[in-house]
Amino acid sequence: MQASRNNPALGGGDYALGLVTWNLGKDWELPGLIEACEETGFRSVELRTTHRHGVEPHLSREERVAVASRFGFSPIRLLGLGTACEFHSTDRSVVSRNIEETKQFVELAHDVGALGVKVRPNGIPDEVPESRTLNQIAEALRECGQHAQGYGVEIWLEVHGPRSNSPARVRRIMELADHPMVGVCWNSNPEDVEEGSVAASFDLLKPWLRNVHIRELWRKDYPWRELFDLLTQAGYRRYTLAEIPASSDAVRLMRYYEALWRELKGS
Repeated sequence: MQASRNNPALGGGDYALGLVTWNLGKDWELPGLIEACEETGFRSVELRTTHRHGVEPHLSREERVAVASRFGFSPIRLLGLGTACEFHSTDRSVVSRNIEETKQFVELAHDVGALGVKVRPNGIPDEVPESRTLNQIAEALRECGQHAQGYGVEIWLEVHGPRSNSPARVRRIMELADHPMVGVCWNSNPEDVEEGSVAASFDLLKPWLRNVHIRELWRKDYPWRELFDLLTQAGYRRYTLAEIPASSDAVRLMRYYEALWRELKGS
């Protein structure tokens, strides 16, 4: 497991709170998004593709420089670009198209100063053996990782999709991909929980952990405090990114979310 060694996200330090613009934040342009994060204690963002901020591969060189400068002059880190690129299809042309799109996002991430590009599986097709799909996803990730290495950008596989969100399956994909620029985006799914604990799932994926999505912290069916403790024990030193629904009073919600996050984290 060469790629799991010397994980840059682990090994000392502390982690902070950030935001995924999946739903909350999807309608903000960059100035408003950055201002809201500054006001509420959020310290980083993962920009979801297709949303109003408009940070997409079609941006010109000048527009990319402007995005990088906007974050460079703020305390908010542009952590990643959240794509919908996926590699599980039984149609090879679809997989190839998604690989090429991922490479475009890698180049964009480099230009705007983002650390990583998030990709995902979105299911395990029944038409082919599962092992073939896992190998196919891993090969695609390795190709994207090889491209990303030249740009100093990481590829984060979100633990996502029916059956493909199994921590055991994602671990197998990571073992097969075996590339230093390829890691896992923890997604805080119900499937992580076994007998009230996420410890076993966390242990499966910890060697490749590069990014963390968190959800509704008020939910009692997910052991948030245990997850935060596991992150601390692992020396996770990046961000936990809130992936939560939109609100008509988003800044007020973010303030409450940040307060509950601090309470659960114990800081």
